[in-house]
Amino acid sequence: MPVLVPIGLLIVVAVAVGSWLQFAERQAVDTVHTTGSDAPDRVDVEANVQHVDAAARELVLRVRVGLHGAFGEEEGSAPVAGLVVETSVATVGDLAFEAHERLSTKDVQVALADGSINDYPFDTYATDIGFRALLDGRPVPVRLLFSNKDTLFSVSATPVPSRNEAVMKLDLRRSSSVLVFVTFMMIVMWALAASVLIATWYLTTRSKSLVWPALAWMAATLFALSAFRNTAPGSPPIGCVLDWFAFLWAETIIALCLISVVLSGVRNALRPDDPAPG
Repeated sequence: MPVLVPIGLLIVVAVAVGSWLQFAERQAVDTVHTTGSDAPDRVDVEANVQHVDAAARELVLRVRVGLHGAFGEEEGSAPVAGLVVETSVATVGDLAFEAHERLSTKDVQVALADGSINDYPFDTYATDIGFRALLDGRPVPVRLLFSNKDTLFSVSATPVPSRNEAVMKLDLRRSSSVLVFVTFMMIVMWALAASVLIATWYLTTRSKSLVWPALAWMAATLFALSAFRNTAPGSPPIGCVLDWFAFLWAETIIALCLISVVLSGVRNALRPDDPAPG
């Protein structure tokens, strides 16, 4: 009974911390950052991050344009004249809409600067997104509403003052859930490597011959770690921080231990038996 008390407290604390982290991430996903003009006659640009591809160094931004006041018709679903929404340098392509035609949602790619995926899971990136609206060739007020829907990344948005544009500076890093999970993966990798190392010490110092269950367990651990490593969120490439901090070293230790146990077991098995007394 006394042992169950600290275990129960540990479970309660773990659930509480997990609930707090999940709530914080859920709040971040629901947060909408706003910048630009609040004029009654304006163009609203809703930009949502759908997916961040760190390997390609770009993110996919889903853009929905809305019209307010005298600029729109049919409850703001169509422009009264030709509308062009110009984007920032990092964004691929401007958005053009014909007069009196219903506005449609479009996906655009935004290039990421700084950072490297080899720093996974501690990699960070930065970029700027900006929008400038031209109605019938004339600049009009624009407002940007930004949010992030990629649960693998945390995005902080900082408005940048601009006269005729709505601009935000974005800083991206891995979400808390990714950091917690990958840290757990590294701890498990080192724990398994330590377990195999302890078992190897026991088998080799006790002059055991080939212990097939132990060899099967070590070999299974060697290959299971590779599959476990490939479950890392975001499919990081080989050579990232995760590998150099844990995976490669754990694999090396387990492989060397397996070879040592086999060599020691074969040597002990081939050792001639002691002659019987008398």
